[in-house]
Amino acid sequence: MTSRKLQERASEVLRERYRITEEIGRGGTAVVFGGEDLRHGREVAIKVLHPEVSAVLGRERFLQEIQIAAQLAHPHILPLYDSGESDGLLYHVSPLLEGETLRERLDRERMLPVEEALRIGGEILDGLGCAHRSGIVHRDIKPANILLSGNHALVSDFGVARALERGGGARLTATGVVVGTPAYMSPEQAGGEPLDARSDLYAAACVIWEMLCGETPMASRSVHATMARRLTEEPGSIRTIRSSVPEAVDAALRKALSRLPADRFTSAAEFSAALSSAGTARVQDSQDTPIPEPAPARKLTFWEEMRRRKVWSAGVVYGSIASGVVGAADVLLPLAGLEVALGPLVGLAAAGLPVVLLLAWAFDVTPDAGVRKTGEWKVTTADPGRNWPLLSTAAKILLALLLAGLSIWLLVLRPLLTG
Repeated sequence: MTSRKLQERASEVLRERYRITEEIGRGGTAVVFGGEDLRHGREVAIKVLHPEVSAVLGRERFLQEIQIAAQLAHPHILPLYDSGESDGLLYHVSPLLEGETLRERLDRERMLPVEEALRIGGEILDGLGCAHRSGIVHRDIKPANILLSGNHALVSDFGVARALERGGGARLTATGVVVGTPAYMSPEQAGGEPLDARSDLYAAACVIWEMLCGETPMASRSVHATMARRLTEEPGSIRTIRSSVPEAVDAALRKALSRLPADRFTSAAEFSAALSSAGTARVQDSQDTPIPEPAPARKLTFWEEMRRRKVWSAGVVYGSIASGVVGAADVLLPLAGLEVALGPLVGLAAAGLPVVLLLAWAFDVTPDAGVRKTGEWKVTTADPGRNWPLLSTAAKILLALLLAGLSIWLLVLRPLLTG
């Protein structure tokens, strides 16, 4: 059934309780719709399982598992408002929060700052710890099931994966629906073995790894290749991908991603504590590291000030223009039948050079409160728009050669030839 037809059907069968307005998400087992709770006048997210999944799963098993998950109350767990079955459709209802999923954030930014990734990871683990203490294993921790709202992370879909696994089993696999997400599955979940809380810790470590380096651990070209590596290899160091990750975080992730559950952390609290201590050490190190004071501004020498004020550039440009004008006059005026003595013209052009240099010095086009030399000149101005571009070295050389050539022609060669 298409999403559009499912929305129409859900709108019809739930019309007395909910008004469905739009589709806001979809997955392999369900479609999420935004809507309004008509009884309480609040915005909600209504997740409706696909009819073929509902048929395999069964009403009783689904409602039983959802009821268990609905008992969870924690700041980092998305609460459940309602659940039920209507005309063969299974659904559950939760608050419609402002924000986005972690999946959407990672699709946009790929990697997060280390401190933020550790904070989000700690909140995920806090929510998982609450569920594990109640005997509930999530089974499908992934970025799409982590909501980011109000600068906090909330874990969603508790009970759904468990209901799918226990209620459908092999029949769901036969329909093409995989219980869990391969990119975040623990080796034991991929192998169909019994699961406990340590499987969730493995998945959470995969999510944290992705937040830190933009891909899941041991990622390969295909899902099968990735799972084969996880079943036979231990994870490498995340610092080979992102060196800014603290060594303590690297060690915690490798422990949580161990192939054998017995080698992992025993609880979400233990894993969270390892990340928290690493993050605290990172912050403390940054606070203890003294920030070097900037080098004090020094007074520039006369020649350095000439360079900064672009005086040399102004002289080269003026000389080139003046020489070009005199040279053009020397060639064009005789062709027009005019005889003009070039001596006064050359003298006038030469007299203008110091005037241009003085004006360039007086009209400081790059005012600066402090100029420091650190290998190259770095000039900061209060109004960058007043700056005019400093000529490149190649342009200066070219114009200087042109100026020298015209000067030699006008002052030496021409008098000799016309002598």
